[in-house]
Amino acid sequence: MIDFRSDTVTTPSDAMREAARDAAVGDDVYEDDPTVNELEARAADLAGFEDALYVPSGTMGNQIAIRTHTDRGQELLCDEQAHVYKWELGGIPQLSQVQPRILDCGDRGVPTAEQVRDGFVAEDLHRPGTGLLCLENTHNSRGGVAVPKADIDEAAAAAHDLGVPVHLDGARFLNACVALDTEPTELTAEVDSAMFCLSKGLGAPVGSMLAGDAEFVERARRIRKLFGGAMRQVGLIAAPGLLALENVDRLADDHANAARLAAGLNEVDGLSAPEPDTNIVMVNSEAAGLTGEELSAACKEAGVKFHAFGEDTCRLCTHLDVDEGDVDEALDLIAAAVADA
Repeated sequence: MIDFRSDTVTTPSDAMREAARDAAVGDDVYEDDPTVNELEARAADLAGFEDALYVPSGTMGNQIAIRTHTDRGQELLCDEQAHVYKWELGGIPQLSQVQPRILDCGDRGVPTAEQVRDGFVAEDLHRPGTGLLCLENTHNSRGGVAVPKADIDEAAAAAHDLGVPVHLDGARFLNACVALDTEPTELTAEVDSAMFCLSKGLGAPVGSMLAGDAEFVERARRIRKLFGGAMRQVGLIAAPGLLALENVDRLADDHANAARLAAGLNEVDGLSAPEPDTNIVMVNSEAAGLTGEELSAACKEAGVKFHAFGEDTCRLCTHLDVDEGDVDEALDLIAAAVADA
């Protein structure tokens, strides 16, 4: 079975398993785990922040950031397709008692300065005010779009002019860095906090990093405890994360395989796939007379896994456990499945 469901399905390398076995550990609630401390320091340096916090998942990292930045009842600005709004189980109102105010940011997934200004609500006797702007890079639901620095900076500058902090959901922001040939510190230069995942394209078995200034991370550490994310001898799972940070450059291979996959899907009668920015391929099956669910089911039966992502759209993710040969084999299987459907 060739699995394109997500880049979260990667399995840890032998080196990662050995690192977990041999990791120096301590109680991270007391900040005594040397492996976690090293990972947090390296992640903060990579992303261009004073400090970082290791969290079990990207969703927890985002929700901790929202709770840390905001006061109850405030509003949060984000794209209507943002992961924090669409795919995190309503965590914004449930965990932070914050109201999302969603914006239609179009195919690129990032608001213009004008949209930020128009969406902003000033605090007064009757209204709680805007407490946070959330951006996303790469943008998952927009097809893995790599948002350029200029667009991030424009939105962040507009928010900061209004006194609003900015959080970057950067689950795959290192994919954006590679695709845009931009240093990580450049893409985060104008935001106040950022989260990025170790367990997607970087190949770690678990974990994400939440980065910001020292005061933000100190407050976020308390929220992590509240949310149940404070752990004990965490070095066992943090050690593979250190090795994952060495996998950034190889993300280019995933992007090349995604481009190869999209080009091949366009050769299948009835399918169309725009050229991807990164490792996410969106394929439309309307012309084949298949819904997304029908295409996904037919291809799974043929030996290729991926998810429906809309009425007539599916999402396929490339990752380190699929290579060029897997892509070519998958294309043959998908073409046969569509022909037989």
